[in-house]
Amino acid sequence: MPMTATVLTARALLLDMDGTLVNSDAVVERCWRRWAERHGLNGDEVMKVVHGRQGHASMAVLLPDRPMEQNHADNARMLAEETADLDGVIEVPGAAAFLASLDGLPHALVTSADVALSTARMTAAGLRLPELRITAESVGASKPDPEGFLKAAAELGVDPGDCIVFEDSGAGIAAGRAAGMRVVGVGPRAGLHHPDALVGDLTEVRVEALPEATVRLHIG
Repeated sequence: MPMTATVLTARALLLDMDGTLVNSDAVVERCWRRWAERHGLNGDEVMKVVHGRQGHASMAVLLPDRPMEQNHADNARMLAEETADLDGVIEVPGAAAFLASLDGLPHALVTSADVALSTARMTAAGLRLPELRITAESVGASKPDPEGFLKAAAELGVDPGDCIVFEDSGAGIAAGRAAGMRVVGVGPRAGLHHPDALVGDLTEVRVEALPEATVRLHIG
């Protein structure tokens, strides 16, 4: 449930995917716990790091002495593994209706997944892909770096301060804040990082379209 009933107004909404629109926790757990076991790492500790980041960035945190080229190669294998495993990938409750309510309003997907993985997971969850998608291929730095959110705002022609980010992870919330944006947290992970507003899922968000492509969010 939200911390308080909240009304926010913005000119654009920037949406994370995993944990925000798509519940992919089951496959993320499977793939990363296998990876942890291969590298002799504690699976619980690994899971505290990986949400929200690109895989190579997570690997750099977890294996700080390993050359980055090895992390990039390992991440390519991980992406292929995750893209092939869609068992249990479903929408976060309310995601399809939420996306439908954004038709004609400025919004973008901003995800640490690549094009293939984001397309596969959104399709598996029965969700439409926003026209503007900022994926792993689009940026040089992973969340918590704000590059992805700032690039989405620029492509939409909207000032960062007029954007609202929807995120579930600490890395994503930090990226939104670093971009100078307000953040709506989705789900229990988000609540640990003190977003501007918090919802259990997207059934708790109502979108109202105002003149000049402005969005009013009723949260709660």
